[in-house]
Amino acid sequence: MTEAPTPTVDRDAVRAHINAAVTRGTRVALWTAVADVPVLLAEIERQAELLTLARTEHANLLAAAQATLSAALDGDPDALTYLRDEVQR
Repeated sequence: MTEAPTPTVDRDAVRAHINAAVTRGTRVALWTAVADVPVLLAEIERQAELLTLARTEHANLLAAAQATLSAALDGDPDALTYLRDEVQR
């Protein structure tokens, strides 16, 4: 099993920047918080791509499991072929 991807954004730092922008209201604090936006958008895009990949892998594994069960019900002597092939990818 693969490990969960590591976040690329320091969420505590982003929260601190937002908090500083709200409490201080200085230009530097506001621009520091605004500068986090492109980084956050990139992280959202990265996580969306990872989610798409995970959903695709899940769907392929589920299809292989269903094919394996159907083959077993049909008496296929090597019904696990479908599942074996998918897991080896």
